[in-house]
Amino acid sequence: MTTQTPSIPQNAETLPPESIESKLNRQMIVILDFGSQYSELIARRIRETNVYSEVLSYRTTAEQLQQLNPKGIILSGGPNSVYDEGAPHCDPNIWQLGVPILGVCYGMQLMVQQLGGKVERAKRGEYGKASLHIDDPTNLLTNVENGSIAWMSHADSCKALPSGFEILAHTDNTDCAAIANHSKKLFGVQFHPEVVHSVGGIALIRNFVYHICECEPTWTTEAFVEESIREIRAKIGDKRVLLALSGGVDSSTLAFLLHRAIGDQLTCMFIDQGFMRKGEPERLMDIFDRQFHIPVVYVNARERFLEQVKDVTDPEEKRKRIGHEFIQVFEEESNRLGPFDYLAQGTLYPDVIESADSNVDPKTGERVAVKIKSHHNVGGLPKNLRFKLVEPLRKLFKDEVRKLGRSIGLPEEIVRRHPFPGPGLAIRILGEVTKEKLNILRDADFIVRDEISKQGMYHDFWQAFAVLLPVRSVGVMGDQRTYAYPIVLRLVSSEDGMTADWSKVPYDLLEVLSNRIVNEVKGVNRVVYDITSKPPGTIEWE
Repeated sequence: MTTQTPSIPQNAETLPPESIESKLNRQMIVILDFGSQYSELIARRIRETNVYSEVLSYRTTAEQLQQLNPKGIILSGGPNSVYDEGAPHCDPNIWQLGVPILGVCYGMQLMVQQLGGKVERAKRGEYGKASLHIDDPTNLLTNVENGSIAWMSHADSCKALPSGFEILAHTDNTDCAAIANHSKKLFGVQFHPEVVHSVGGIALIRNFVYHICECEPTWTTEAFVEESIREIRAKIGDKRVLLALSGGVDSSTLAFLLHRAIGDQLTCMFIDQGFMRKGEPERLMDIFDRQFHIPVVYVNARERFLEQVKDVTDPEEKRKRIGHEFIQVFEEESNRLGPFDYLAQGTLYPDVIESADSNVDPKTGERVAVKIKSHHNVGGLPKNLRFKLVEPLRKLFKDEVRKLGRSIGLPEEIVRRHPFPGPGLAIRILGEVTKEKLNILRDADFIVRDEISKQGMYHDFWQAFAVLLPVRSVGVMGDQRTYAYPIVLRLVSSEDGMTADWSKVPYDLLEVLSNRIVNEVKGVNRVVYDITSKPPGTIEWE
């Protein structure tokens, strides 16, 4: 989505309601998922062209697709071989829809097999970078440079093409690296154009979206805001909405959007569990309540949460207890402040794809909350809290939420805030959580954030934080022996958090961080740097 400043029509609430999906389906690309790790990435790449996309199961029938009326269909890659017993196959009737189709890797091989071609085990698999030799530089491969790098990952190859198909490109090991039936607008590529390693991948995707599918760039932030506000007002009417605010970009963007749509009908609740970073609860209240006049009910539950994790060392038990206490506090406060008809959640599109954390009310057909996402608000809601859900962000990816946040006035410090776990510092303190350890970690974590911000490096990292270990080591300070805690520095680079590399930071920065932490944080006498990537490690320590 582009980040234009939205202009909301004054009469938006009087316009006929039309769902975002309904409006944007006119310019939609559907991705049928065959189990590829890159299916969501394909959808994101499509949306980067300002065209709406959705990921659906490969089991989606041709009839269902016809009802959606997409402008084009992409068949994703997958881990199987098309000739394996039980391998996922799409409805063969999709080839008769008359819609442009692009098969990627497994998707291309499936296209070849179902249309009468032949796929076999290759004599030599192809993985990683390969040079793409272009035989037909028109249509799908327009502006893709001959000899450009394509990212391969396959052990099978197409040995015979169906009638009407021709080869568009090859590599040294693969005769059919790109194919097409131009008259039927069916295309296939053996490589992954969606990954950054494929140099001409974005050009290929744009060719498919704009020139072959003839889509228009209607998926913009401006359009989304206007349609969302219409939809929210039509759905909510004069009812009340409760939002559990965490301070992260998802719930904060949602709060700004809902407040613009329904004003005082929204109640934001911030439960301070005592595990936030230094100064964050106060800053959150200042931004929302005093700067932007969005009222927030502040709930101080620090002592309650600390009591729940007393003497707990197992990380899963720690999370479980924090989640349970969140439920208790949320239930008490929602009953006190209510009644509410709707619960607002910052559900994102990856959650919709991957999660089954909702039920449907058999009487109304409305989705009803049985769970708040664990990575946002720590715990699940009990089933007897029968809120209807309002989830305006449920069609967005994380990067789109950030663009949306900027467009509706969310401060940059929240838009670009590093990801922070729901249980907060409680899972960055290994072992038992105590007030003393929380104070130590807060001070150390503040120094990390303060120093990288001063040096203009905050946005160079996906996450940068401190971890407190449950051990002590000997040190010498002021000619005296010390026995104090070590702090682990964790600074990582990533695009989406699914994988991450430890950041190769300048030694000067590490030296400054170490000196400041040891000198300014009482109870610490040693600083170490975590140089583990994900995988095999995780970004967080618990």
